[in-house]
Amino acid sequence: MKNVADLAGVGIKTVSRVINNEPYVSEETVAKVRRAAEQLQYQPDVHAGNLRRSDRRTGTLGLLVGSVANPFSAAVHRAVEDAALARHVAVFASSLDDDPEREVSSVEAFLRRRVDGLILTTIQSSQAYLGAQVEQGIPLVFVDRRPSGIVADTVLTDNAEGAARAVEHLLRVGHRRIAYLGDSTDIFTARERKRGYLDTLRHGGIAPDPRLIVDGLGDETLAAEAVASLLALDDPPTAIFGAQNLITIGAIMALRAAGASARVALVGFDDVPMAALLEPAVTVIAQDPASIGAIAARLVFERLDGFDEPARDFIVPTRLIVRGSGEIAPG
Repeated sequence: MKNVADLAGVGIKTVSRVINNEPYVSEETVAKVRRAAEQLQYQPDVHAGNLRRSDRRTGTLGLLVGSVANPFSAAVHRAVEDAALARHVAVFASSLDDDPEREVSSVEAFLRRRVDGLILTTIQSSQAYLGAQVEQGIPLVFVDRRPSGIVADTVLTDNAEGAARAVEHLLRVGHRRIAYLGDSTDIFTARERKRGYLDTLRHGGIAPDPRLIVDGLGDETLAAEAVASLLALDDPPTAIFGAQNLITIGAIMALRAAGASARVALVGFDDVPMAALLEPAVTVIAQDPASIGAIAARLVFERLDGFDEPARDFIVPTRLIVRGSGEIAPG
């Protein structure tokens, strides 16, 4: 804090007031202090009074997931917590909600609490803002999405391969008009799944129909609306690939509302709750979020224990679960 005060040309108390968002500090002074803090990569230490142990550890991890309401994220969260509990480490968790500003603010909140390591799902175009943490040796592990701007341990699902497996399955059943319902193309996983869909169609000698490709579906409602529009086409799809679990749920809702569940095939990416109990039961490409979380936690703790080899990539395979909806033949 003294270094920030010296660079900004103000007193330590003024820096404290700015950092704590206290009133009665001019905008000009606030700007000077924040510029100095950014230049020095200063983070206020909420544990400063407690860091008296020789290893300077806080016994905490920061975990940023897509959304704690999403079953995939919840399973990752639980696996990380289980691994951390075995080592008497607490986990601070936050939801990304695919908001770039929320990514940065959540990471900053973790760092203010001096977490020992970070496990992150990200949406920013670059994670270069974490370069100082890499230099300081703070363990970083990225899950579900590959980072940009820095090199760090990463745990990913084989998204393109999983999507290819879904489309190949529908092609074998006889489908040629296969719709793609995807999330925002700003998201790494969505781009990879779309790539798997497109490549597989082309390899099968089928030119993708732009009318059957719908991106930017972030929730069930948007997905259901998209399916309703697809079914209203003069030549609607005979099969649907839902490239995210919430999208698949929206597709199920729309197919049931249109009475089309038994005539339009559906394969979802990632399992959905009670998928095996529906009629027809839902065929999915299942991820393994528990393994993803467990591997991510193991990588963080290996780094904390002294492992200093180059960053590693871990690719977790998917599996096709055949239940019925993906086996409906075209009419």
